[in-house]
Amino acid sequence: MTSIVVTGGSGKAGRAVVAEFAQHGYDVVNVDVAASRDPDSPTVVADLTDLGQVYDVLHGADAVVHLAAIPAPNVLPDGETFRINTTSAYNVFAASTKLGLSKVVWASSETLIGIPFEREQPRYAPIDEEHPRLPEFHYALSKLAGEVMADQFARWSGTPFVSLRYSNVMEPHDYNRFPSFWDDPTVRAWNLWGYVDARDVAQATRLALEAETTGHEAFLVAAADTCMKQTSSELMAKVFPDVELRDGVAGHETLLSISKARGLLGYDPRFSWRDHLPT
Repeated sequence: MTSIVVTGGSGKAGRAVVAEFAQHGYDVVNVDVAASRDPDSPTVVADLTDLGQVYDVLHGADAVVHLAAIPAPNVLPDGETFRINTTSAYNVFAASTKLGLSKVVWASSETLIGIPFEREQPRYAPIDEEHPRLPEFHYALSKLAGEVMADQFARWSGTPFVSLRYSNVMEPHDYNRFPSFWDDPTVRAWNLWGYVDARDVAQATRLALEAETTGHEAFLVAAADTCMKQTSSELMAKVFPDVELRDGVAGHETLLSISKARGLLGYDPRFSWRDHLPT
C-alpha cells in the first residue's frame, strides 16, 4: 500500500494522521469539506455524503483512512449529525469495497462504551473491546451504525476493516486545561478520565493500516495514563465505588484498556500530559 486517502485530514486527528503517513513514505491525499491549513498538504474538497464524489476521490487509491465526520454533539442538529456521519461512512465503505481497496480504517469512538456514564455505570474497568456497546446519544449511535456496517461490508467483500475507538483527542496545547480537572474527579469521570495525544492517534492509525488483520476488528485507542494526578484505583473508589476494578491496574494506568491494540497492532503510546506539566 503506497497511496492512501485520508478523509477529514484537515481536523485535529486528521492533521497528525496525514503527517504520520507522509513521514513514513506514503503518498497521501487529504479529502475534506474544509481545505487544509498546511500548504504542504493540499486538500481535495469533496462532500462525502455524495456517493459519486466518494468514488471519484477514492479511485486509484490503495487504501482509505476515513476520519471525516461531525466530530461531536451540539455542532449541528442531532438528526443532521447522524445523517452525515452514517451516510458518509456508508459511501466510503461501499466505494472502497467496489473499487477493490485493500483496507478500510475508520474513526469509530470511545462513546460506544456508554459515555458519559450518567444513565448507566461502566460494567467493569478497565473497559475493553468486550464491554457492551451502549451508545447514549445520537453521535455515539452514528458510530455504532458505522461499526455494524463495517461488520457487513467486511463479510460481503472480504476487505479488512478496522474501527478505531479513539479516546478524547488532545494536542499539546490542550494539556494546559488539565489542572482544572484535578480538584474534582467527577469533572472528567464521563470517559473514565481518558484521553489520547493526536500523535499517538496517528501512530495507531498507521499501524492499523499496516497490520495483517482480517474481517472487522475494533480497537480502543487511548493514552497509557489518565488525565488525573490521583491513581486510577483512587479515582474509581471515589466516583465508581460499586464498579468492578479488575486486577492489574497500577498507578495512573489508563482505565480504557489498550491491551488489544498493543497486542495486535503493536501500538505503544509515546505521549502524555505529564511530559508537559509539573506533576
